[in-house]
Amino acid sequence: MNGTAGTDTDVIVVGAGPTGLLLAGDLASAGLSVTVVERRPHGISNLTRAFGVHARTLELLDARDLADELVKTGTRLTRLRLFRRLTLDLSRLRSRFPFLLITPQYEVERLLERRAVAAGVDFRYGAELRALHQDADTVTAEVGSADGTGTTLRARYLVGADGHRSAVRRALGLPFPGRSVIRSIVLADVRLAEAPDELIAAAGSGDTFAFVAPFGDGWYRVMGWDRHRQVDDGEPVDLDEVREIARRTLGSDLGMHDARWLSRFHSEERQVPAYRTGRVFLAGDAAHVHSPAGGQGLNTGLQDAANLSWKLTSVLRGEAPDPEDLLDSYHRERHPVGATVLRSSGTLVRLAMARGPLQRTVRALGAGFINAVRPAAARAMGQITGIGIAYGAGRGAHRLTGRRAPDLELTEGRLYELLRRGEVVLVAPQGAAPQGPHTPVPGRVLRASWANRDRQDTLLVRPDGYIAWATD
Repeated sequence: MNGTAGTDTDVIVVGAGPTGLLLAGDLASAGLSVTVVERRPHGISNLTRAFGVHARTLELLDARDLADELVKTGTRLTRLRLFRRLTLDLSRLRSRFPFLLITPQYEVERLLERRAVAAGVDFRYGAELRALHQDADTVTAEVGSADGTGTTLRARYLVGADGHRSAVRRALGLPFPGRSVIRSIVLADVRLAEAPDELIAAAGSGDTFAFVAPFGDGWYRVMGWDRHRQVDDGEPVDLDEVREIARRTLGSDLGMHDARWLSRFHSEERQVPAYRTGRVFLAGDAAHVHSPAGGQGLNTGLQDAANLSWKLTSVLRGEAPDPEDLLDSYHRERHPVGATVLRSSGTLVRLAMARGPLQRTVRALGAGFINAVRPAAARAMGQITGIGIAYGAGRGAHRLTGRRAPDLELTEGRLYELLRRGEVVLVAPQGAAPQGPHTPVPGRVLRASWANRDRQDTLLVRPDGYIAWATD
């Protein structure tokens, strides 16, 4: 499909990782033309850093009819243990997916790419963004290929989902303030002679920490850090180094063997000050990076994409009463979420590295408090899993406005099944003539009724599963 008159495509998405794939698939499924520019050659690697999909992300994938298939590829974790003292019972989550799904990132990418291809996304692999320019109506991207040739693409909007070394962010000249948190983290994908006692083994000694999680196919991801071996990322990693960290932290190296991948990296905490610059947006690691603690990186990026996609769709279809404000709301809603993830993941990694008696005492007291006080545990789980994320509402708004909508039972089926149409859903009591808010609603409205006849409230649910408006 061609873009709007004078452009080659409606939206250019730079980056074919999970964030870019979900966004591109959403836009193309809504009938828009989308071109994805990806620096790597085609082919999804089976070597990846991300391994966990949290409950809120699974709900968003359910709204795209992908969650049930993804769940079959991995292992469900219902209890998350941190620092050997803190246990979060994920089975208490009020979600269709009360668990952490342990599955490699390439499985998420496989499903999202298949959906995007089926929706008609135009993929340009082996192509790198060299420059971009924008005016009042369009964005122009200069794209180069490995063979030295180049092309120019024009679009209404462009989204940078091209990772922490984002070419889009650099082309915009935006700063990426922050700092390195921890150096010389080693990663290994290995087989084990003996499985750990728990599905995920994680512990810290003050001088080391180690983490072991299954991919579900006989391979395990091992992550480790040694305070006394701080070297550059380019320093080679051998399996003996990983084994030694595991022995010192977990008491056993679990018989690690046959490493198929070894790598070393450093963790940073950074966030771009603006997620929107004119007709260009940043999402995922291009907008924010943080420590791997809590496994929130992949999930935060996918939630960025779900927030932005329906807003771009509404604007490009001409359905938004105030297009600029709607597009600005992407930054207003997601930038605070990114900042919160930086703080929470940073806190987790600092607690894991706690060395002195005072730091360890604080960690023990905090873990004991969360274990003993159910509201504190619920808040911690809501933050890590994304279930507790909510967006700000204006003065006088209903108490539910801005909150995540659970998977409501409706006479027409489950809410998240209806959200697969990419439309706003207005839920009203049975037999009522449902009335939405007095102001125009961006997007096409699908009307539905509560399955429970006793429910008398009315909700307007956005395509990303958040409540835009409510009344009793």
